[in-house]
Amino acid sequence: MQTRRSWLALFAAAAGSAVAAPLSESLRKRIAAFLETHRRPEGGYGWASDVIAHVTPTFGVVGSYRLLGLPVPDAAAVASFVRDNYPVPEIRRKDRPLWRLDFEQVQTLLWLGESIDSFRSLASTWKQPAEFTRQYELGGNPVFQHQAMAVRVRHLLGLSPSPDDDAWRVYFQARRRKNGTFNTTPAEDGSPGHVMNTLWGLLACECLGIELPPAPGLAEWVRGCQLPSGGFTYAPDAELGAVDDIAYTWCALQILDKLGAQPAQPEECGRWIDSLLTAEGGFQDRPGGEPNPLATFYALDSLRLLKCEPRMPARPAARAPRSAIPRGADVFSIQVEAPGLGSPREAVLLAKTLNIHIWTAKNSPPGWIEEARRVAAAERVPVQFHIGDEEYGTYTAVEGHGCYSHLVDLVAPFENGAGKRMEKTKFPYPWSELRDTRIADLRKRGGRMIWQFLENEELTRILLDEAVEKGTYGAISTFHFGNENFLHSQPFLHRWYRRLPFVGLQDAHGVESWWWGDQLAGFTTLFIAREPTWEGWLEALDRNLVMSVRHDAITGWKTHFAGATPEMLRFLERRSASRRFWDGAGPGSRRPAASLVLLRPGMKFEAAAPETGLALRLRLWQDNTGAGIPRQPRTELVELTLDGKRVEPQLKESRNDRYYLYAFANEPGRHTAEARVRILDSGKVVTISTTWKEEETV
Repeated sequence: MQTRRSWLALFAAAAGSAVAAPLSESLRKRIAAFLETHRRPEGGYGWASDVIAHVTPTFGVVGSYRLLGLPVPDAAAVASFVRDNYPVPEIRRKDRPLWRLDFEQVQTLLWLGESIDSFRSLASTWKQPAEFTRQYELGGNPVFQHQAMAVRVRHLLGLSPSPDDDAWRVYFQARRRKNGTFNTTPAEDGSPGHVMNTLWGLLACECLGIELPPAPGLAEWVRGCQLPSGGFTYAPDAELGAVDDIAYTWCALQILDKLGAQPAQPEECGRWIDSLLTAEGGFQDRPGGEPNPLATFYALDSLRLLKCEPRMPARPAARAPRSAIPRGADVFSIQVEAPGLGSPREAVLLAKTLNIHIWTAKNSPPGWIEEARRVAAAERVPVQFHIGDEEYGTYTAVEGHGCYSHLVDLVAPFENGAGKRMEKTKFPYPWSELRDTRIADLRKRGGRMIWQFLENEELTRILLDEAVEKGTYGAISTFHFGNENFLHSQPFLHRWYRRLPFVGLQDAHGVESWWWGDQLAGFTTLFIAREPTWEGWLEALDRNLVMSVRHDAITGWKTHFAGATPEMLRFLERRSASRRFWDGAGPGSRRPAASLVLLRPGMKFEAAAPETGLALRLRLWQDNTGAGIPRQPRTELVELTLDGKRVEPQLKESRNDRYYLYAFANEPGRHTAEARVRILDSGKVVTISTTWKEEETV
């Protein structure tokens, strides 16, 4: 392939020099001021919707300063943050590695003039594409972008090209289409390319020293991605989620420039980019979005490639619509995919203690939700139980991008049901079939799809952009038990802030609701509505009056929000009663110290229900794992009494459960059982009691 100059050299020039045409001083200052609004105490920069810094917006800010020809304020602090704050837990670096984040770390440090030698040892272990479990992607295809970024990091460190790169060379060559484009799956399947993956693939091939054969139609293919607006989408004649986007536009312009070509309509492209500039000086990803540092970097560099000076439009870019808060509204809570197994009585207790208004039970057996609703009604606990399922084993495919599971997570009203899942015998399903059958039926029933996670940014963009238009997904998951925040591991999700609601996904595991209490107490989803009903919840989703909140050990007992707009936060602040959803008292602030349940014969979902007589089951508060298994105790039993007399319960322990059990004969009359329990951290003793009446038997 003939290029005007080295792909990598040109990219480096883009990142390290000012824009071709000088900016006006006033606009330069305005853009810089916008960037500084994202400064965070940790030393780096964050998203407008997040209180902490992250490597991706920091990458965007530093790249933008370079393009503006301005020094980065307090560059030493920024470098320290970037070097020491990988945005996901260390264990995630070994499980489907997110090498895009490593690239952003290394590139940002280079822009700041810092050494990257400390990354050499880690990058030297990346000798081949990462294995991808077929549980998540049926073909085992790793995410293309991350493989390309690994190769780029190795190249920046002087580790590539080398004879050790053979596995990488085979991987990238297998994914090059005849027209010169690239995508996630091997080219032999006949699927089309994607403009972002095409740029990543071309850059990776140069890093590896691969001489690519000519592809005369590549420039024309890229030109075909330009829409009438002037911006570019991901492929010519794309059907799914084919929106104009600054990331697509930047990738297209990078490719065209390196091919010595121009867009079919360069002036329209420049005007479209200018239209993304907001009054405060930041650029949007696409019209009607929120300005952010990464979009600003892409826009400034795109204008450099077009040799255009950014100009403040006569009418600054319109923002995403602001949802008006309904008159008479309040703040309520919902737990998405909360436990649907184990004791319904303890689920009701947790809902009562933690002020959960709607509990969507995950993959519950027949009868469980009915029993939980019956118990809640009998005990007058104002919680509604509905459906919150994860349909394991349903795979859906989009040509060129792979075939993924974990894309069918849903909530649905109990009264209407969630509908029939897709037949496993027929998978994988094309996305269009899943959308037009399963999802369409779910929406008719009053249900909604929840986007859980997908590291494949290119595919995620397609499906979530379609969701904005057609409502296929009703919300995006953020806080989660295993990966504490999907917005950190998949930062591209921030581009749908104000476009799609952000929720917390419990994704409950384990056999007992009680052993999911730490997660239920630690994060929840709040919604603003007139009433805490399913209809109120749907209205909040449609109005995007939804936010996720986390307050637990992972946040250092600080309150973190996801998806919360300034309007919602101001409304929340005015509703002091809403503070009951969390507080600053630390690890024991919301969790019930114990549960004391009276067991009778025939209680289907209650562990240790007796065959005859009665029994008392006492579960204590213990920390629990992300698999719903009890860990170290947070409380201890002082004594258990029945009608004022001390009794000695038996301790029952297994890998998945731990409780005290006391069996006894039922006798007529009114009875009271009390458990005195000591909280280990504070030494405080609390009393848990239950009262019941036994009728005379004839």
